[in-house]
Amino acid sequence: MLNIQKKMSNAFLALLGLPATAVGFALSTQIAALSWILSNKYGLDIHDVAFVWLAGPIAGIFGQVIVGLISDNVWFMGGRRRPFIIIGGLVSTIAFLTLPHIRGISHITGISDIILIASVIALFLDLSINVTFNPARSIIADLTPEGKVRTSGYVWMQIMSGFFGVFAYFLSMVFGNEMLLYIAAGIVFLTAVFPVLFIQEKKDLELAKDEKPEKFGVWQIFKEIFPLYGFLVFGIFSLFFHFFPEGLAAWHNPVLIAALAYSVIIGIIIIIQGVKKASNRNEFQKIMLAHSFTWVAFQSMFILSGFFIENQILPNIELKGITANWFAEKLTGVTQTTGSSVGNIVSLGFFILNLIGAIFPLILQSIAKRIGRVKTYIAALSFSAVGYFYIAYFSHVEIDFYIGMFLVGIGWSAVISIVFAIMSERVNPLKMGLYMGVFNLAVVLPQMMSNGVANVIKATGNHQLLYIFCGLLITTSVIFWMFVKEPESSAAKQNIQSSGH
Repeated sequence: MLNIQKKMSNAFLALLGLPATAVGFALSTQIAALSWILSNKYGLDIHDVAFVWLAGPIAGIFGQVIVGLISDNVWFMGGRRRPFIIIGGLVSTIAFLTLPHIRGISHITGISDIILIASVIALFLDLSINVTFNPARSIIADLTPEGKVRTSGYVWMQIMSGFFGVFAYFLSMVFGNEMLLYIAAGIVFLTAVFPVLFIQEKKDLELAKDEKPEKFGVWQIFKEIFPLYGFLVFGIFSLFFHFFPEGLAAWHNPVLIAALAYSVIIGIIIIIQGVKKASNRNEFQKIMLAHSFTWVAFQSMFILSGFFIENQILPNIELKGITANWFAEKLTGVTQTTGSSVGNIVSLGFFILNLIGAIFPLILQSIAKRIGRVKTYIAALSFSAVGYFYIAYFSHVEIDFYIGMFLVGIGWSAVISIVFAIMSERVNPLKMGLYMGVFNLAVVLPQMMSNGVANVIKATGNHQLLYIFCGLLITTSVIFWMFVKEPESSAAKQNIQSSGH
């Protein structure tokens, strides 16, 4: 064991966060490049792009829960998390290398359906990210004690992941999205595979005094996620809707509304149950449901912002005056087109989002010491709601979009950090990988709702609705978070810090 691991030094916490950094960089690359390359290089429309993105939630449903369950109960290659981090990193590398060559793969395989090939590659990319994501977060909880040290580990995780995410968007603006995919392949390989070789895992995890051994099967998992049934039903409906749009058109909006209504009603019921009888299970369900509304908003933004820029902002500005084009033109000398300008504006907006996401955990950490993590999270997330509404109603030129992204970034810095520190103290530590996987369903199932948002925008032609929906969803999440209780470790001891991705 390295001395830095024995001492739980900042150097070790930084090393421990590198696998998650690989995931963060992979996600940022996917967000920057996938929608752009599908719409501009291969000509897919907003509905088709959203359908390809469904590969991510589908991969998450199976990947995170199954890997979490397996990694809690196996030991090989010198660890329980290490093998999955290494395998996920390798598959991500291959997926990034193949994305720019979808048309070539089509010629070689004789498969003419570009959407099918793109979906398969996206599925493998997302599956690899999900395979890596759960163990990368769980290993921090495995190797750090509750409270200050654990959440400091998540701070380092988010700082590095955030800055690497910023770097991804910078590379996108300078070298373009295709070159970004090649660079990402190398960075993900280096940051996912090699760091875990120097980390020694514990073969036997300690059980908390108030925890009892528990068995967890598929049926138990299905019962545990009952607050998310609405998102699950709409996700399944979305798959059928893509293939039978005309026959199911009349059902789309009613199913979408019913899914959201179910989620709100179940949330109210869970809150009432918590008032009558407080428990870790009830708190876990409240956190999971509140988190789910957040992710409908963020995933919709990630997928559809390019279409918003193209239709709501680009018509109001001249190409030669676009700030986001300056980086590419100055460093490469290449004149930017309409298509590349859309990608550059999105990348600069998400650059700002991730820069704030990398810096603000330190600020949130200081605030949380005084008021607690839950209140800090609520305050940060409220800025995202304001940012979304600002973009929806006041974003007519490029700078407006960046101002909105700055505000949204404050909430984003908390979404990918504080939540995991709070949630990890509400579950059995011996089942941390499994619960991380179950909790991730509060991310991937809501992501499938983004397809519904895309369908509504396509049907109405009103791209402003994207950020109106995002603002309303974040506001709903904030309301639910107001009923989440502060974990005992922070409420009683004030050992509070915030972060993780």
